[in-house]
Amino acid sequence: MTEETSTENSEILEGPQAPRQSWFQERFQQFNQNRLAIVGLVIFLAFFITAVAGVILTSGKDPVFNPAQVRLQEKLLPPFSRPNLATLKTHEAPTLGIYLLGTDDLGRDVFARMLQGAWVSLTVGFVAVGIAVIVGIFLGGLAGYYGQGGIGYDQILGFLLLLSGIIFFALAWRKAGFVLFAAGIFMMILSIKARRRKGNLFLPGWLQKTAFSFDTLIMRLVDIMLCFPSFFLILTVVALLPASIYNIMIVIGLTSWMGTTRFVRAEFLSLREQDFVSAAKALGVGNFRIIFRHMMPNAIAPVLVSATIGIATAILTEAGLSFLGFGVPPPYATWGNILSDGKRFIFDAPWLTFVPGIAILIVVLCFNLFGEGLKDALNPKLRQE
Repeated sequence: MTEETSTENSEILEGPQAPRQSWFQERFQQFNQNRLAIVGLVIFLAFFITAVAGVILTSGKDPVFNPAQVRLQEKLLPPFSRPNLATLKTHEAPTLGIYLLGTDDLGRDVFARMLQGAWVSLTVGFVAVGIAVIVGIFLGGLAGYYGQGGIGYDQILGFLLLLSGIIFFALAWRKAGFVLFAAGIFMMILSIKARRRKGNLFLPGWLQKTAFSFDTLIMRLVDIMLCFPSFFLILTVVALLPASIYNIMIVIGLTSWMGTTRFVRAEFLSLREQDFVSAAKALGVGNFRIIFRHMMPNAIAPVLVSATIGIATAILTEAGLSFLGFGVPPPYATWGNILSDGKRFIFDAPWLTFVPGIAILIVVLCFNLFGEGLKDALNPKLRQE
């Protein structure tokens, strides 16, 4: 009996004491403990569904909700007002039979305009952050993995020749631009051959010396970008470019990549010295596979958190630009230009200010709460053993 009892006890001890959870289950369990993050996620899903429904219901030749329909006889009506059908044509009547959020100074339905603006805000936020993340991952990966690699004077000269050729070509000086561009390509070829053969008779020795490292170049570029107030830099660029929703997204994205670059660089500097990276190099795995198959999945957590909070920042930036008149041009309605139109009637029609303002507040708050919860869930220090 004693031997049987000891055998049973050993089997119990050797067996699994609890079902093993997957990585996703552990992260979701950690995320689920943050109630505010759950609230943020729910609000975000509701905002996403509203934005998708908005683009379906407000687009086309005969939309369900027409945000551009002008009814001057129905202007500045408060929320939940009923239309005067005697003064309206059939197609001018609101779809719901009521002005759910009132009307503006041209009699346009604020609810329909808010629906259209939700899609614009969502698109600007996601596309701008997508551009910033792509640029940040690329530059941060270069700085972190190839940070110690040097850039020679010959490579700088080749780049300057290429850039000068492009500029001259754009200024209609075709021959000079072509010559400079060809000289830049020739210089780059000589530079590559010199590094493969560790010397080149066509290039003097001082021209092949290292000027500075990849890490120094990229991080000094980050420092320069951070020296400028981002909003005023965006405002200046947008004022010089034609008014377009695509220009807004590109400009916001190209001025918001610095934080992602720093996150990715810091993670790569740590992961570059890990044993699994050394083992992959010893097995002859290429740098491209090491970066994107082995290192990037381990460095993506802070990028996701930064991107989530960056969406809120992009939405705020677009709203600020639209409020100042530099945002998405008409006929598109955005929460920013609805807010801008309402500032003239702050006392006569306060709902024109409060409705888009509260919507922006709630959406930005939900992204920040969701980002904070995601940061805690992806933090390896909080992982339950």
